[in-house]
Amino acid sequence: MADMTKIPAGGYEIVKEGNEEIMRVNYEHAPYSPAIEDNALVMMDAIDKLAENPSVARIVFVQRRFYEYPYDQTQMLVEVANLYSYLVKSKKVLSPDSLGSAYEQQGTLAERYAIVHMIVFDLLRSDPLGSYVELKRVLRAEEAKLKSANDPRQIESKEIFLNLLNAVLKMFEELKLVKSSSQYLSGYNLGDRSIYKLFFRAVIAPDFMFTRVMANPPMGGEEMEVYSIDKDTEVTIFRTNDDIKFLYHMTPPEFKISEDKYTLVDLAKTVLSEHQPKEEHFLDPQKLRNTFSNIGKDLIRELAEEQGVDLSMKDIKMLTEILLRHTIGFGFMELVLKDIRVQDAQVNSPNGETPIFVVHDTYGNCTSNLIPARTDTDSWASKFRLLSGRPLDEANPILDTELQLPDSRSRVSMITKPLNPFGLAFSFRRHRDDPWTLPLFVKARMVNPLAAGLISFLIDGTRTLLIAGTRSSGKTSVLGACLIEIMRNSRILTVEDTLELPTEALRKLNYDIQPLKVRAALMEGGTEMSAAEGIRTSLRMGDSALIIGEVRSKEAIALYEAMRIGAMANTVAGTIHGDSPYGVFDRVVNDLGVPRTSFKATDVIIVANPLRSPDGLHKWRRVTQITEVRKEWEQDPLAEGGFVDLMRYNAQTDQLEPTPELINGESEILKAIGANVKEWVGNWDGIWDNIMLRADTKKLLVDYAARTKNPAMLEAAYVVQANDMFHRISESVLEDTGHLDSKRILFEWEEWLKKEIRKSVMK
Repeated sequence: MADMTKIPAGGYEIVKEGNEEIMRVNYEHAPYSPAIEDNALVMMDAIDKLAENPSVARIVFVQRRFYEYPYDQTQMLVEVANLYSYLVKSKKVLSPDSLGSAYEQQGTLAERYAIVHMIVFDLLRSDPLGSYVELKRVLRAEEAKLKSANDPRQIESKEIFLNLLNAVLKMFEELKLVKSSSQYLSGYNLGDRSIYKLFFRAVIAPDFMFTRVMANPPMGGEEMEVYSIDKDTEVTIFRTNDDIKFLYHMTPPEFKISEDKYTLVDLAKTVLSEHQPKEEHFLDPQKLRNTFSNIGKDLIRELAEEQGVDLSMKDIKMLTEILLRHTIGFGFMELVLKDIRVQDAQVNSPNGETPIFVVHDTYGNCTSNLIPARTDTDSWASKFRLLSGRPLDEANPILDTELQLPDSRSRVSMITKPLNPFGLAFSFRRHRDDPWTLPLFVKARMVNPLAAGLISFLIDGTRTLLIAGTRSSGKTSVLGACLIEIMRNSRILTVEDTLELPTEALRKLNYDIQPLKVRAALMEGGTEMSAAEGIRTSLRMGDSALIIGEVRSKEAIALYEAMRIGAMANTVAGTIHGDSPYGVFDRVVNDLGVPRTSFKATDVIIVANPLRSPDGLHKWRRVTQITEVRKEWEQDPLAEGGFVDLMRYNAQTDQLEPTPELINGESEILKAIGANVKEWVGNWDGIWDNIMLRADTKKLLVDYAARTKNPAMLEAAYVVQANDMFHRISESVLEDTGHLDSKRILFEWEEWLKKEIRKSVMK
């Protein structure tokens, strides 16, 4: 951002932002607020400057804050400026010459011309609608006089004058501002500027931030929902007439603070900018944030004392958070990612021209009122390079990394030139604050209780699973829910190029879990270990379940080596792109080069896909198939019966339904699991009974959570405890009765659940 102190008061500069020319006008010493809609002098000044610079896309007045008029509003002013320039320069439209001899012959006509001249050349710049209305009133008066005129010379001169007025009015009526306001002009009073507030509203932003925020709600927007992200940040969802997407309208705390507090943040940012963090500080972002938070609190407290501003501890905390966001942080993107209802956020190029787009859990794809400037996006890119230790330049135009903020965690993908010809673009995939669980998926209808019970049984049976799906299908979330089903007495190793799995949350839940971070598939060289080497390394790190974040490239060969050789006694699972079991086979064998015989090491493929409503306006995620991979085929598992669905999605019922193969006990994978349990050998009823028992426990959790209005019962901490108790009760019943009595296990487990609920109520 340019230093406006170098521009004289009332002066301006033209800067380039993306493909747009921006005019910045210095109003620091003006005795009034630079609001075009409120002040005729400001409108006149803007039109005069735009007449000199008609290619300007946006105009910004700087007066302690930025008062920015976006493209569509600026263009309405440019049209007025162009009309004014044309009328000034033209000698044929509005000048004494245009009246010919009639001007000389009629003194009263000369007087009326002078009035029209004043209306156009003085009023047009300060009140274009008033100018138009006054011209129409003069026209009506002249038409009335013409009807009563008898002198042929008077009639001729009046007709010439009327032709002149009609010609000018026709030009006025081509203005978008006039067209848009026609229904409001009846009875218009000169000097009343309320009508301009319908068409001009500045985007007002503190000058310590660069991202533009459309603070005012959309004109004519229908309010769908209002909710708070935190105590100081409000989100309103609007339906608008000009876009099928909803508008995600955020009101951040930056726009609610008083002038005194605004000044404190502005001063603090100036001081803090002299203490830029060094590159090595970004290696520990949490420590960096804590350090600058302490510095910021002390700084704001000292500045408040100097300025005589009384601040509470709450005020100091809020102002410090604002300060950190706009210095070492990621600006308003932090607030967007703090919203638990936002699933994805995209920042497109050219920066400074396009808003942030979000994917909302209820309203789908939404446009936001936040427009990040290039200054912000350049800063983000630099920080992500430092945080990840990975390059982002023309030789390496793609960067995948993760962003850990105090209130959110997300995966970030960035692209730049030459892949993106217009500069930087970002995609943020927000991860859920707590891991997904199977009961949560049951509640969300991603799966039903039977599918949850089947997946739990497969995990306990230490099978190899691939979670497949298209982009944004929920593959990683399903894999995270599977991790919750692994017993805490097992060791887990995860291998990812971008840390997305909830390893930190599981560690806090006392899991024995070790994440391994490897080189991204699209990167060549570098200091990070390749995914294939990471997988092979994991086999030397003890008896462990092996979880692969995503199978992307040649590491697939190493993964199948692990499946066949090193990890057969433990669960092996990962995600992969594919919309069907055969799609997975095609990608693994034909694209990634895994031998057909090795692919048989896959036991089960779980397919998750996004589904759309017939009108295209709504989208939801569902597990659509749970398929076992049989081993007796040679070339094509689809043609040779190698794929057997255990459950299949029925669109009519919106449910995963068991297939006859599952109901009739024709699953080789489930029988293989049963073969390792004495009570289940050759006993399909026993296997089915245990699957249904697990399904019942998941359903009971969901039912009791709804009944007690305690959604925490579906979160990972509670579900892990419930799973532990399920295994303990099963062991106890087996020792007591000599067999797994499902009814007794379920009864005792439900009694335990009721006791836990009573404990929580008493607390």
